[in-house]
Amino acid sequence: MRGLMILAAAGLVAGCATTDAADKTAPAPMVCNAEAAKAHVGKTASQERGAAILKEAGARTLRWGPPRGAWTMDYRQDRVNVRYDEGMVITGITCG
Repeated sequence: MRGLMILAAAGLVAGCATTDAADKTAPAPMVCNAEAAKAHVGKTASQERGAAILKEAGARTLRWGPPRGAWTMDYRQDRVNVRYDEGMVITGITCG
């Protein structure tokens, strides 16, 4: 019984512990800047070019848009979108 009381008291004390949210710094959100990667329009789409576009745009994720492909309409400020045509030539770079 005494052990149970000690356990209950420890639970009460732990329940009173607080954390200061101001001490925790969240990483800054990555925001896409498509203008910084526009030089890739007209170039051949490739994995290497996609990595360069992702870095130059400052985005967290990259979404390829194949010819006649459908996209969801969800907007993400940390995503860069790259559309290309049948010849694998990049036709547009946008954010969202």
